[in-house]
Amino acid sequence: MAKVITFGNFKGGTGKTTNSAMMAYTLSKLGYKTLLADLDPQANATSLYLHTKQRITNNIVAFDKTLMSAIADEDLSEIIVEIKENLFLLPSFADFTSYPLFLEKKFPDSQVKRVSFLNELITKIKDDYDFILVDVPPTLSAYTDSALLASDYTIIVLQTQERSLVGAEAYVGYLQELIDNYNADFDILGVLPVLLKNNSKVDEYTLNTAKEKFGEENLFENVVKNMERLKRYDIIGIVDPELGTKYDVHDKRVMKLYDKVTKEMLKRLEEIESYNVQ
Repeated sequence: MAKVITFGNFKGGTGKTTNSAMMAYTLSKLGYKTLLADLDPQANATSLYLHTKQRITNNIVAFDKTLMSAIADEDLSEIIVEIKENLFLLPSFADFTSYPLFLEKKFPDSQVKRVSFLNELITKIKDDYDFILVDVPPTLSAYTDSALLASDYTIIVLQTQERSLVGAEAYVGYLQELIDNYNADFDILGVLPVLLKNNSKVDEYTLNTAKEKFGEENLFENVVKNMERLKRYDIIGIVDPELGTKYDVHDKRVMKLYDKVTKEMLKRLEEIESYNVQ
């Protein structure tokens, strides 16, 4: 059964989409059957993965249904698309903005049922995957609540700037509220640092402050560096040297970095689960 991991921070532009997409991609390369669930109406992760599929297969994907249609039918599997071997996408669409209203109409008298509904839908497909990574908008919203109530873990993506640090602190505080209010059952897998600028004093200061606030042991040892190549992937899709497509040394560096980050995530997961069994 899949482990569901939501990437979060209440500050936008911290790298949640990029890191959830790259780590899902890397998990698939490591042999894990992985689903990236795009639960952000902006659909940036969807765009990135569809560009990637087009790059790999030279085919453009057409959909007969949207995410909201699949949710209304209570069958997410209807719209899941294979990107490559072991890698799948639950795509988002513009009409997903109506999801909070849909929940209000479906469950007018129960907030608990609203935030738990997505968990019911995801549970139906969990046996099909090893991992489900979830990208959500950087807001306190039905999207985030629903994703976290369906999650086993969350990773806090921390860009090295003050607003991102504040957003991460607010996110951690809100996680406790969800646990208190809904008996949510998830663990924090770690805080993943994303450098705003490589080797700057601001980066160093923010990382040191984060270690003090969250505990050094809770920060990923591997840090995601500021890499222009990642921004390019939003336009052309992920470039994987192992697939034989045109690449250069920068693409190799990206893959090497995320191999380290993802393997650290797996190690953290193993340690937490081993501890919980004791």
